[in-house]
Amino acid sequence: MQTTEYELRDRIDQLTNYRGEGTELITVAVPPDKSLHAVRERIDREYAQAANIKSDQTRTHVQDALGRIRRLLQAYEETPPSGLVIYAGVVDGALQDAVFDDLDVPVDVSLYRCAAEFETAPVEQALTPSEVYGLVVLERGRAALGRLAGERIVSSRTFESQVMGKSRAGGQSAQRFERERDRQKHEFFEQVADAAEQTFLDEPTVDGVILGGTTITVDEFQQGDYLHHELRDRILGVYPIEYATKQGLSQLVERAEDVLSDAERRREREALDRFFTALGQGGDVAYGADETQTALDYGAVDVLLVSDARPPAEIRELEEATTDQGGECLVVSTDTDRGAQFDTAFGGLGALLRFPIN
Repeated sequence: MQTTEYELRDRIDQLTNYRGEGTELITVAVPPDKSLHAVRERIDREYAQAANIKSDQTRTHVQDALGRIRRLLQAYEETPPSGLVIYAGVVDGALQDAVFDDLDVPVDVSLYRCAAEFETAPVEQALTPSEVYGLVVLERGRAALGRLAGERIVSSRTFESQVMGKSRAGGQSAQRFERERDRQKHEFFEQVADAAEQTFLDEPTVDGVILGGTTITVDEFQQGDYLHHELRDRILGVYPIEYATKQGLSQLVERAEDVLSDAERRREREALDRFFTALGQGGDVAYGADETQTALDYGAVDVLLVSDARPPAEIRELEEATTDQGGECLVVSTDTDRGAQFDTAFGGLGALLRFPIN
């Protein structure tokens, strides 16, 4: 049975919070194309080498973790189709372990790591990002487009421009040269805008757009209204980036960190705003455990709002019930004033409805 999205997040959060006493927590990641025979040999070598650890406690903890991984590997004759990630280590005196063998996104890294914390990156890549952003970096000579999905930057397109430099050829008048240069720049901007429309308005449509590039070039592009109006309305910020490359896309994400962090909360805030507004106007909402469950039974839930303070097992069940009927489940953080108010006033459970149930 595949892990639900919320269960996956919950398990990752739990692993992230674990801390070992020294380098005692072990992470093993196996991509689909790697033989488990080689992995078992590596674990056997590490177990033998761990006998040389001077600290009695650390040696015992590391060998206990490696022994657990050995036993967990025995359940597999071959590497699962999506790869395998195993965690094992002693936390607060108890041996903990976790296995992921049915991730929606294949494991793309081969890893053995022994540290004071678990490495969750191989599992986090399987999370469905709540927001997807379009990235555009322009300089005079080229452009780069990409998507930011969760923590992953996927480069979509890079292409060269034919815009001439500032020095004109001999015998060419300054006015004619500038006209030709402006024409080439206009065509280049249109090419970038067309590529952005094809890349960012296809499914899944991006939730926001971030622009970057050499200052004059990116400002001319933005102010020239080249982008499709739906993308113009979603511009979150413009940042100076020197090079339109894959590295430039990464730099753009780093510089836009603040606006991205705020945007990640936007869907949650907008859903809560809709809920409180509809509640005040007598709109189609449900709240509290009984009323919300009735709405689920009728198939009336469009957006389910559930506080992160409710039990994880209950959240998983509610998420499955909502998505099964084509609705969306949003887990509301109690770290915000509005989220805390929602949890206190309504028991952390409510819904925006497709139709009234009374």
